[in-house]
Amino acid sequence: MLLSVSDLSASYGAGPVLEGVSLSVAEGMIFGLVGPNGHGKTTLLRAISGLMQLQSGVIEFEGRSIQRLKAEKRASEGIVHIPQGDLVYRNMTILENLLMGGYTNPSMETTRTQLGKVFDLFPKLKERSSQTASSLSGGERRMLGIGRGLMMANVRLLMLDEPSLGLAPVIIDQIYDAIDQLRQGGMTILIVEENIGRIATIADELGLLNHGRMVWNGSAGELAAGGNLLQTYLGV
Repeated sequence: MLLSVSDLSASYGAGPVLEGVSLSVAEGMIFGLVGPNGHGKTTLLRAISGLMQLQSGVIEFEGRSIQRLKAEKRASEGIVHIPQGDLVYRNMTILENLLMGGYTNPSMETTRTQLGKVFDLFPKLKERSSQTASSLSGGERRMLGIGRGLMMANVRLLMLDEPSLGLAPVIIDQIYDAIDQLRQGGMTILIVEENIGRIATIADELGLLNHGRMVWNGSAGELAAGGNLLQTYLGV
């Protein structure tokens, strides 16, 4: 198992946000994390990537405990977290943004190799590489954010927080086409997604988080068959 989270609890200080959460993500899998807004999905990604402190629980990556490692060390181990929103350097060019993502690579040759892969995945970024990020559309900035994360040479786990948030359907299709290409290349991906219909088309397994607890996990087909789950937790 590439990633194992066991009995994880975390809080921002005003009460628990995550309570006893467990999940497992196998190598090469797409795991979709769904649930109502504000119920801990983003917090779970932050806990895995080391951006917030745990109260209790164990996080294992490639069989080794990592919950005591700092965020930068987890990133160097191959855990890449693409946060929600357009957190790009707006006054820098697309190329400069991407090169920032490869700053830990062992050589410039490695960075050039990764840059070629990103440009193959998102041709629009190559076409506009000299433009500043502030000139891009929302969908293009989302591509840039994902591309910057993929500039690391040793990505083992890609965590995406709401990749379709606020985007037009045609752009969502492009983003998910890229995600599917990454999966076909063997990448392991953990996605937080509000768009249940979209993530259900691509995820190997889904987990339903409600009030900070993992209340269900299984395949997309099993979730669709459990109509009561969809109505109770997602209102659909």
